[in-house]
Amino acid sequence: MEMFEDVILSKKPVLVDFFATWCGPCKVMHPILEQVKQQIGDTARIVKIDVDKQEDLATQYRIQTVPTFIIFKEGTAVWRHSGTMSVTDLKAAIEQNA
Repeated sequence: MEMFEDVILSKKPVLVDFFATWCGPCKVMHPILEQVKQQIGDTARIVKIDVDKQEDLATQYRIQTVPTFIIFKEGTAVWRHSGTMSVTDLKAAIEQNA
C-alpha cells in the first residue's frame, strides 16, 4: 500500500478528497469526482481519505469540515477548498495547478 506522503510527492497534481462516510455533501461529491477523473485522465491523481479512519492525516492538515479538497504538487499544498464544487470548478482548479 502506498504511503500518503509518497503519493503527494508526485510531479503531477494530486487532488485529495478528505471525506466522511456519514457526510451528505461528501456523497454528493462522489459522482462529481468520478466525472472529473474521467475528464482529466492521467494528468492528475485523485485520492480519497476517510477522516474517521485517517484521523492523524485529518489533524495534520487541519481538516475541520468535510468535504475538504487539497491539491498537492511535489508534496506542497497549492490549493484548498471546503464544501461542494461543480465539475467545472474542480476541473479548473486541477488544471490551474497542473
